[in-house]
Amino acid sequence: QVQVVESGGGSVQAGGSLRLSCAASGRAFSSYAMGWFRQAPGKEREFAAAINWSGGRTYYAESVKGRFTISRDNAKNTVYLQMNSLKPEDTAVYYCAVSRRRIEVPVTSSDYDYWGQGTQVTVSS
Repeated sequence: QVQVVESGGGSVQAGGSLRLSCAASGRAFSSYAMGWFRQAPGKEREFAAAINWSGGRTYYAESVKGRFTISRDNAKNTVYLQMNSLKPEDTAVYYCAVSRRRIEVPVTSSDYDYWGQGTQVTVSS
């Protein structure tokens, strides 16, 4: 079992920045792909960003490309999501997820095995 805990959410004005962190338990963290998803009120959960086990490959949803950056520190069992130029439409609960599958940068929620509880991000105009 892998425990996943997000932190770093909060409220910010449009154009501002936030950095989310996600700590995952387990000695095999460095072998897992990691992803961030988000769910806005009344909408389905959607993919935001993913990173492979080494950090050498990343993938982003079109809606966040150029504004968000996913990274990881395997020595700290932590993955980050740096969010810049935030927009009101980025308001959502952000979830971190762990994938143990042999998929380098998974983009669908069904390819992830463990999920955190989520952290709220609110962007005001």
